[in-house]
Amino acid sequence: MIERGNKVESGLGKPKLLLVDDEPVNLRVLKQLLAQDYTLYFAKSGEEALRLVEKQRPDLVLLDVMMPGMTGFEVCKTIKSNAQLSAIPIIFVTALNDPTDEAEGFEAGGVDYITKPISPAVVKARVKNHLSLVNADELRRTRLQIIQRLGRAAEYKDNETGMHVLRMSHMAYVLAKAYGFSEQQAVLLLHAAPMHDIGKIGIPDSIMLKPGKLTEEEFEIMKKHPQIGAEILGEADSDLLKLARTVSLTHHEKWDGSGYPEGLAGTDIPIAGRIVAVADVFDALTSKRPYKDAWPLDKTLAFMRSQSGIHFDPDLIPLLEANLEAFIEIKTKWQDEV
Repeated sequence: MIERGNKVESGLGKPKLLLVDDEPVNLRVLKQLLAQDYTLYFAKSGEEALRLVEKQRPDLVLLDVMMPGMTGFEVCKTIKSNAQLSAIPIIFVTALNDPTDEAEGFEAGGVDYITKPISPAVVKARVKNHLSLVNADELRRTRLQIIQRLGRAAEYKDNETGMHVLRMSHMAYVLAKAYGFSEQQAVLLLHAAPMHDIGKIGIPDSIMLKPGKLTEEEFEIMKKHPQIGAEILGEADSDLLKLARTVSLTHHEKWDGSGYPEGLAGTDIPIAGRIVAVADVFDALTSKRPYKDAWPLDKTLAFMRSQSGIHFDPDLIPLLEANLEAFIEIKTKWQDEV
């Protein structure tokens, strides 16, 4: 172990902890307890702590409350007010043990509260548990970013734009909420919907980029993209990837059974696929493409109504019309680049 200034080098790749206390003896106790498993940084004041948080971006902060100058509560509030730092979990380690003090700590943005004199087993367990939560959040963010980038990859094989993918995803969210999805379920669909055409990556450019109408043979090849998308996404254990696979595979199915790839009908089509179908077609019709002008709203709505119970779930078209203002706001917010 190598000490360098206010940092203990304890190995590459270890989580970084910032320990903040104005009493050197308390920092030494924490150092003995944590140095083997973590890379440690030390601060003896709130001001120094803020400089180190900005510079080192620790994975977790152990923060004393009663310090000269800035209190720990003030330090915590300052960190949480910075969007770049606000996700860092802060555990208060303090002699203050009144319930009102603990409540103030949580209100300031702390995730936990350990009273002095500390129990080594408690400190180790709390640090480990909160770092596990950080890792879980990071895994979810990374998984979502990968899916979003896969969706972007599909755009390079299509005449449609990234704005279309963004719009139809938010429209799917609006419809899902109107249909009765919980907020969590609707957000999951919002993030899964961009994968609806990922299978187009596997369709030849000669078909994908053809300016004119596809031949019957070419369209049969195009109709394989939902299955290709499902194969790309695979049999994952992630709820997000499972839903993305369902959306990819079923958003071209039609209520009357005339869709593809499996000719599903009615409620045999998963509701996520039915919702994305409505959002996808509505935005495509109301958007300009190299091969067509944008349809006016009245013509689009007339078409959607005419396809209720044929192409679309008949329960969804009234929900589309009831939430038309939200759809128009989405179209306005994410317009195609000219």
